[in-house]
Amino acid sequence: MDRKTAALSAKAQMTSGPLIAADKVEGTSVYNKAGEKLGTVDHIMLDKASGRAIYAIMSFGGFLGIGEKYHPLPWKELVYDDDKGGYIVNLDRRRLEGAPSHAGDDFQWTPDYGRSVDQYYGARSFWD
Repeated sequence: MDRKTAALSAKAQMTSGPLIAADKVEGTSVYNKAGEKLGTVDHIMLDKASGRAIYAIMSFGGFLGIGEKYHPLPWKELVYDDDKGGYIVNLDRRRLEGAPSHAGDDFQWTPDYGRSVDQYYGARSFWD
């Protein structure tokens, strides 16, 4: 087995069972409970100290990347569904449209912004 094949095999093994590599989560679809696709996981925000996932940043709306918004969702709001091959959240489009969001590129995350996200979803705040 050459090095490239061995590396691919090792990476595949890292994603079996209950664990998954973060780069495999990015691009995963997010659905509401009705099965409607809301968006995809664009990236994950981790707590530097513990390494725990705190937020999934979901891309939503737009067309070909234009007008797309990014919605941070508390990680605990996402439930993985094997049948869908994606995450389920207890949100509808209307509630998501009113949620904290940002346009991406040069956005600066602040503790106050994080608190507003946690408050919107009724989650225990990471920031307190």
